[in-house]
Amino acid sequence: MNDATPGSLDPLGSFLLPDGFRRPPLVAMLREGRVVGEAGRHVVRSVGERRERLGRPYATRAGGRDADPVLLVPGFMAGDGSLQWMRSSLRHQGFRTYRSMIHVNIGCTLAAATRLEARLESIAIRRESRVQIVGHSLGGMLARGVAVRRPDLVSGIVTMGSPMLAPGAHHRALSAGVETLVRLSRAGVPGLMSEECVAGACARESFEESRSPMPAGVGFTAIYSRRDGVVDWQACVDPEAHAVEVRASHLGMAVDPRVAAEVVAALHRHRAGAAGELQAAEIA
Repeated sequence: MNDATPGSLDPLGSFLLPDGFRRPPLVAMLREGRVVGEAGRHVVRSVGERRERLGRPYATRAGGRDADPVLLVPGFMAGDGSLQWMRSSLRHQGFRTYRSMIHVNIGCTLAAATRLEARLESIAIRRESRVQIVGHSLGGMLARGVAVRRPDLVSGIVTMGSPMLAPGAHHRALSAGVETLVRLSRAGVPGLMSEECVAGACARESFEESRSPMPAGVGFTAIYSRRDGVVDWQACVDPEAHAVEVRASHLGMAVDPRVAAEVVAALHRHRAGAAGELQAAEIA
């Protein structure tokens, strides 16, 4: 069954935009112009990090060789390259980072979650450790769903601008992109979001999975910004998460070093929480 709003050009199921949430106004997209300055901050910061890296061995950095491996997952219509700067910042702190192997995030979310699960398994086996996930926008929603599905593989997730409470609470420009993908899928182009993926049973299953209670022992930090010009920031504040507000655009969350610093803090916090739970279990 397709739950798209009758008579509307919006391809998304109405259940993806619950009461209490709204789409950002058309002018909100202008806020995304801040990404230029946010990227500039990264360039300046990276110069200093490069100099520091030359004089400091990898094993002595903040994350260290014992830090959890970190899988980075890109947002809608983006690929692993969009998180290259974030990956560089985390590696500078000593974290072992891994790509999701998503070239362009435009396919069925359930299928993407299944591929991420397989990717997590391979990393967990290789590192003999559970994995932390950092997801931007749609990537964060995928991370939450996979964490619910496989807590044995996931030790923590950090979402950035991910409207988990209302995936439909995004700018209409994104809906236009979704509509294009649906039309191409209908025309026979494989590997794209279909009507079922955005308004049918597939979309509902994916949404319900991302709204299931987080398993015990899995850290969860949700980073959001009131300056977000793409999604309703209130939809990004999951009540089960440790919420962290930043001053960044939606796109800028992937490149702003101030956001990267919050991601690093979250990864350490999840690690410390997991260590504390393990110690308590051993005492008990």
